[in-house]
Amino acid sequence: MRGASRVCVIEDHTLFAESLQIALELKGHEVRRVPLPDDLHSATTLLPAVMKHQPHVLLLDLDLGNADGSRLIEPVARAGTAVVVLTGSTDRARWGQCVRLGARKVMEKTAPLNEILATIRLIGEGRPVMTVEEREDLVRHWQEERAQVAELLDRLNRLTAREAEVLGQLMNGRQVRQIAEESVVSEATVRTQVKSILAKLEVSSQIGAVGLAHNAGWMPPAARA
Repeated sequence: MRGASRVCVIEDHTLFAESLQIALELKGHEVRRVPLPDDLHSATTLLPAVMKHQPHVLLLDLDLGNADGSRLIEPVARAGTAVVVLTGSTDRARWGQCVRLGARKVMEKTAPLNEILATIRLIGEGRPVMTVEEREDLVRHWQEERAQVAELLDRLNRLTAREAEVLGQLMNGRQVRQIAEESVVSEATVRTQVKSILAKLEVSSQIGAVGLAHNAGWMPPAARA
């Protein structure tokens, strides 16, 4: 691929997408924007529309309403398209996940336009757009976060079924009194259960327990049904 490239854009902010399209077309690139349905819940449903255009480069946002754009990276990259992620997220672990899935580069949306254009040009010339050190650093962030989440989940797995149920109720904003009333048990019983939860999760407060569960992406039993 030399010179002009076929570029696909998946972005839910219309102004940003239109600005990218205009800038790229002024540089001679052929640009197609993939329309996003209002009820989009899975980014993979956009795959046929992307492949229809057979793009050399896909400019991809990660947060597409209720859908996670990273789900598109691996299948698109496997098809031979260079994926460049443009995101508002500054989470380096999330960037590392994108690189691991096959993204050629991850950039903030606040990056200068010339940097985005230069990235597409370098890809067209078959040149690298990230150093080995940059890629390894991002993947390391992702690996470290994965290890932290695994450790948090290990603590959560220590909970009994009843304790997991109580933690789920705390996550939903229930107070000890409300939990006791709904479960038809005494407040003292629920407080004992909460105390056990805090000990097993190695936190000192209910807020800490709820925060730990959220950070681990843990869902209470009722939400898994």
